[in-house]
Parts: sequence; C-alpha cells; structure tokens
Amino acid sequence: MATATIPTFLFFQFFVLSASAASRGLASPPPNDTRTLTLFRVQSDTHAALLSNWTGIDACRSSWLGVGCSSSGRVTALLLPSLSLRGTLDPLSSLDQLRILDVSGNRLNGSIFPITNCTNLKLLYVSGNDLSGEIPPEISSLRRLLRLDLSDNNIRGPIPAELASLGRLLTLRLENNLLSGEIPDLSASLPNLNELNVTNNELHGRVPDSMWKKFGQKSFAGNGGLCGAGPLPSCSLVASPPPVETVPSNPSSIPVTNISLPGQKHPNAGGLGAGSIAAIVLANCVALLVVTSFIVAYCCSRGNAGSHSKQGSESGKRRSSGSSDKRGGRSSYGGGGGTAVDSDDTDVTDRSKLVFFERKSRFELEDLLRASAEMLGKGSLGTVYKAALEDGSTVAVKRLKDANPCARDEFERYMDLIGRVKHLNVVKLRAYYYAREEKLLVYDYLPNGSLHSLLHGNRGPGRIPLDWTTRISLVLGAARGLAWIHEEYGAAKIPHGNVKSSNVLLDKNGAACISDFGLSLLLNPAHAIARMGGYRAPEQTETKRLSQVADVYSFGVLLLEVLTGRAPTQFPSPARPRGKEEEQELDLPRWVRSVVKEEWTAEVFDQELLRYKNIEEELVSMLHVGLACTADQPEKRPTMGQVVKMVEEIRVEQSPLGEEYDESRNSLSPSLATTEDGLTGY
Repeated sequence: MATATIPTFLFFQFFVLSASAASRGLASPPPNDTRTLTLFRVQSDTHAALLSNWTGIDACRSSWLGVGCSSSGRVTALLLPSLSLRGTLDPLSSLDQLRILDVSGNRLNGSIFPITNCTNLKLLYVSGNDLSGEIPPEISSLRRLLRLDLSDNNIRGPIPAELASLGRLLTLRLENNLLSGEIPDLSASLPNLNELNVTNNELHGRVPDSMWKKFGQKSFAGNGGLCGAGPLPSCSLVASPPPVETVPSNPSSIPVTNISLPGQKHPNAGGLGAGSIAAIVLANCVALLVVTSFIVAYCCSRGNAGSHSKQGSESGKRRSSGSSDKRGGRSSYGGGGGTAVDSDDTDVTDRSKLVFFERKSRFELEDLLRASAEMLGKGSLGTVYKAALEDGSTVAVKRLKDANPCARDEFERYMDLIGRVKHLNVVKLRAYYYAREEKLLVYDYLPNGSLHSLLHGNRGPGRIPLDWTTRISLVLGAARGLAWIHEEYGAAKIPHGNVKSSNVLLDKNGAACISDFGLSLLLNPAHAIARMGGYRAPEQTETKRLSQVADVYSFGVLLLEVLTGRAPTQFPSPARPRGKEEEQELDLPRWVRSVVKEEWTAEVFDQELLRYKNIEEELVSMLHVGLACTADQPEKRPTMGQVVKMVEEIRVEQSPLGEEYDESRNSLSPSLATTEDGLTGY
C-alpha cells in the first residue's frame, strides 16, 4: 500500500541506491533513526492521520509509509510527497545515511539549513512548500548530490557560489522563489549539469554566456533585471536590480530607474550628461501626460456611467477585437480590458490591476492584454484562453461568464479562499481581476489536456486507447487533490462543487490536477447544480445545495466513467428491449447497477480495458469503490480520504497486453478537445 504513492522513477533510483527490502530484517536500526522520524511525525502530522502507520519501535521492520532502509537497518529514503505535512525540516538533520528525500508539495516551513547535515543525500526534492530564508553556503557539504529541487518556495537571497562544489549535480531547480543578486557561472564547475531552471525570481545582472548557450532563454525567463545574452537588453542599459514589488498600475508611482546610455558617462562619474538630462525631462513629461490621461478618462467614465454604459462596453469590445486582428486572428479574452470598471470603485489604481496570491511571477494586466491569446474551449463556468506573455511564460486565463452580479467584497472573499490552495494535485490559481463587467482568473497553464478528452476524444478508427495503469494513476491523483480540499476546508464544509472529468487536467509530467475548485460558489446554487448534469447527486435535486458529500458522489460517477468509457449521460436499461416506448432511461450509476444485477458485469467495462490480461480483479475492486461513492443515501458514502485509501490498496500492476493487441498503439497522445465540457481544463 505504501509504495503505491511513490513515483516509479524514485522507486528505480531508490533500489539502485539501497539494498532490497527483503534484507531489512538482518540488522536492527540504531534507535536514533526511528526516534528522529517519530519526532518529525509529531511536529508535521498534527492530526496523526497522514502517517497513521508510523507505529512500532522500528521504522524499517514496521514498513512505515514512505520509509526505505538499507540492509544495515538505517533509513536511506524518505518519500512523503503531497501529504499536507506541516512544521520544519529540523528533526531530519540527524538522518546521516539518507540518500533520497522527497517532501515536495507539502506545507513545510523554515529553512533548508538542517538538511545540509545529511551529507549522503543524492536526491533532494522539497519543491512546493513554504520554505524561506536563504540557500546556506553549507549546501556545499552535500557533495554526493545529483538532483536538487528547491522550486516553488519563498527562498530569498543570492544563489550561493558554493553550489559549484556539487560537482556531480545533474539537476538544479530554483524557479518560483524570491532569489536575488547575480547568477554565478557554474558551467565549468558543474560539467554534468543538464537541467537548470532559475525562472521567476528577482535575479539581475549579466547572464554568464556559457550558461545561456547551454540552457537557453527558457531557464532564465521571469527575471526582469537580467541582461547581456540573447534577446536580453544590453547590460549598459540595466544599472540597478528590478524592484521587489510589482510595478503598480498608477504611472505616477513608478520608480525612476537610473540608466546609462551607450557612449555616456555613468551619473556617478562627473554628473549628468546632456543626453541623460533630456531623457529624464522627456520621461517626466510622458509620465505627466499618462497621469493626466488617466484622470481625464476616469472623470469621463464616471460622468457617462449611466446612459452610456452600454456604448462603452461595445467600444471596449471593438478595441479588443482590434487587438485580436493584430495578433493574427487569435481570440481575445480582454473584453473591456482595463477599462471595465465597477461603478462602486473609488480607487483608480485598483481598477485595472491583477491581484496575485504570491509575490513571485507577477505581471501587469497590460501584459496580459498584450499577450498572444488562443481559445482553448468553453466550459460550464466560462471560456478558457491560453496566453503567451512577452517574457516567454504561458498562463491559462478563464473568463467567467455568469459571476457578474457577484459583489466585489464577496468575489474577493471567494478568491482569497481559493488562492490559498497549495497541492500538487490541485490547479494553482495565480491571480484574478475584478470589474463589474469583467472577471478574469489566471492559472498555471497545464499542457496535456483533460481526462475527459483522453477518455472520449476521437472514439473511432485510429484512436490511441487510454491504458488501465494510466487511468488509475489519474483517478488516484484527482482523488488526492479532492481529499486535500475536503480536509483543508473540512471545518467550514466547503465543497469543490464541480467535480467532473473535464476538470481533471494533466500537468507537464502527466500527473492529474483537479481544477475549478470553489467557482460554483459564485453562482446561484440551483444554476450551479443544473450545470453538473450526470455528475449531480440524487439529493441535490431536492436540496439545491453544494456539499462535500455530493462531491463524493460526483467523483464516483467520474470513476465509473473511467471504468466504462461512457460519459455520464442517459442510458437505456438492459432489462428492457431497445426501441420500446416504455424503455427506462438511467443515469450512469444506475445503468452500471442494472447491468451488474443482470450478471452481465463484463458488459460494464470499457472494451479498451478488456484487451489487458489479468486485471479483472482490479477492475471489479475499482467498480466497488465507484458504486460505494454513488450510494443514493449520502450517509452511506465514504469520505474522500477513505476513497484515496481504497484506491491505494488496489494493487495496480503494469498489466500485460493481450496477444491480439497492437502494442505500437499503446502510447499516450492527448487530443485537446475544444467543445463544451471537453476543453483542456480550467
């Protein structure tokens, strides 16, 4: 059961680095390793539920979740990703035989300094936490390190030159932090480094030519102060690091940056030249003109807010359409753009400003409106666009279509709620924009489509089937994301509200992420429930309420959809001959029950799955989970936490194919649908 949560590539590396688990019983581990892990559990698993099997006096012999040991009984691997663990890394500092540490996607805080005592580490993954402080110079003590991933934290300060001591390093990921200063030249000292990512920090200065040549722009994007190589500005034009905070929308508050033009002396060397003075005067005039334009536009919009509001909206649409034409006919999500204002707004600077949930990776609304936009599809809550920003990054923008009546304070309250979510299996909401006539949500862009498109796209000749192992991997990822939402917001009983296969997306690594959390709360409950279609729980017809227990029902329908290959629409009852007027129409759960009742269980499963050998037991076990989730009585349904455990306990092997199956077609190639509820997510 424990091993089911560990990625395959980590398993492989673990078995290369440590002895077989069968030899664990040859020696007792020193008491300090078990004691260390117990202390870590006490501090990080406050509810004693996530690591519930960490009991007994011997961490190795008791097969604790995520714990790997050597033949001598020492802890050599700790694999605990995406478990919502809290606390610091301090208790782990005494695990001096640790080779692999993966605690990514949790809520750990504090510094990474304690880990520098684990000098035998080869693989270190702590991304997606709340770690802060600086990268300590003592990182140089990890001389055996092969892969280092500190991304998606709040680590600040410079990139230490001591990283050059890690001569065996293959991967260095530092993106989405608050790192500042210049990039040290590591190319000579780290000849084996083949993956580098320092994007979306606050780095400045010249990018070493050798590093730019080896890794390219994609490794350095999102750092406004970098210069020198490729399309970056000349370093003579960048004399100071970029500001830490995002530049505000109000032009009058934009800080003045000292620049030195080519052929001129630096301002500190003999005063300002004539060219510099002219440039400053010109910049001030432009700023004054922009401020005046904003004031005039604001006064005009206030004066015409009544009878001319419709005309202003049409004008905004024409402007948006014009920008679309300049982009080569691509779609625009801007609508009225920054000109769409709530009539209750009193702060001019807030009207055209994106609100971000993190200080890193920010940009302005104007950057978004200038971006090349491509419509991905239309869903039940809005239209989704792929936006390619000028800095090379890509985001997904959802334009809400039915939340317009929502008041600003209510909308912001919901956004704050949604924006706090931080889990590897939940799509991250990066920012939002509010105006009375326009509401935009900005997400990380996930490139590999949705579970819906993989299941139902191109159902005909030439289709590439979705294999059993991949289906269950995606189901398990979605279950973990939904279970985390239910646990995190359990006290307030806040549901997801829109669980369906089109809202299960695949990230760049093919992992499942659940999207659209909380957006249904912005709608009238009756309207939100009506849009759920075949995923709607029976009690919601009467209560017209969204709930976590109804989420479980929707997830059960999704699971049956994965098993049957059928969308959750209406089906004829197998107990009646087809074509008769009295034919009874059933939803997917009732159809499955009726088929099983008639002892035609084999007819339930997707024909694509029946091509695999020796998975019948797994299919039936998963069918029982789906039927349990879709029980008519809400009190009889399991919790999502229990669902995760049930799925994990089903042993899913890499099932061999039948002899008649064409193995050349067994590869995953997502087709991105663009129709209602079949879009690539969000």
